Amino acid sequence: MKLRTCTSAIMLVGLTSMFGCANQSKSLYYWGDYQNQVHDYLNATDGGDIHKQSAALEAGVEKAKASGKALPPGYHAQLGMLYYAQGNPESAAEQLQLEKLNYPESAAYIDHLLTKFKKN
Repeated sequence: MKLRTCTSAIMLVGLTSMFGCANQSKSLYYWGDYQNQVHDYLNATDGGDIHKQSAALEAGVEKAKASGKALPPGYHAQLGMLYYAQGNPESAAEQLQLEKLNYPESAAYIDHLLTKFKKN
């Protein structure tokens, strides 16, 4: 009986610590609705409602600032692509430059997009 009680206690402590740690992890980035917006953009046959998507991402920028967290890689690039699709190349370029500034490893791709946008 003592062995069973001891084993149960050990399992309880182990499970408690395992789940306690799992809930403690915090994200480095503010994701907000970013993943849903990209999913909607990529899976809609017509690109979805780009104005609604850009508004949601703009709101995410403000929430990230308020939370003190960085935006994840690709966030500014996605917003820039939406601005370009809306016919706003200046805002698109600004967002793409922010992406490149925050994530220098994206420079080659961002430069490619900027060149492509200038040609069109």
